[in-house]
Amino acid sequence: MKSSKVAIRYAQALLDLSIENNTLDAVNRDMTYLSTVNNENRDFQLFLSSPIIKADKKIAVLNEIFGAFETVSTAFIALIAKNGRESILPQIAEAFHELVKEKKGIVSVSIVSATALDAGVKKQIIDKVQATTKGTLEVTEEIDASLIGGFIVKMGDTQIDASVASKLAQLKQRLTT
Repeated sequence: MKSSKVAIRYAQALLDLSIENNTLDAVNRDMTYLSTVNNENRDFQLFLSSPIIKADKKIAVLNEIFGAFETVSTAFIALIAKNGRESILPQIAEAFHELVKEKKGIVSVSIVSATALDAGVKKQIIDKVQATTKGTLEVTEEIDASLIGGFIVKMGDTQIDASVASKLAQLKQRLTT
């Protein structure tokens, strides 16, 4: 899910507030849990986006669901609902998580390959990526058989495509022009 500019602004405000109150890790856990609830529960998504349910009722339900959260988190969620922005709470939570990773120097890297990579190849890829960036890598792996062979490494706005499928597409492009 791509976060809107408004969600990013709210997430930045929450980040600043949680740092100021020395509750960054607790608020990060809370926002991760909120994202999980949203992703796993369609009724929750519908509840947040419903224009029929009044703000005070939404605040009461959100307090019931997330009442055990850190005080900063519960006050923030109540403020968002009071301002009528509860439908973007999941986007705020996602943006907050990304801002926390950025603050802690964690870089997300995705490796997509046609088959599972053996440990040696995976280590070589990670070592090459680590050499180009500062910070800790958070590596996720995916398998996509349509790549035929090879891999794609995605890191932020950068993508390195070393897949057989892309090489074949490039070859086809050269042969047809």
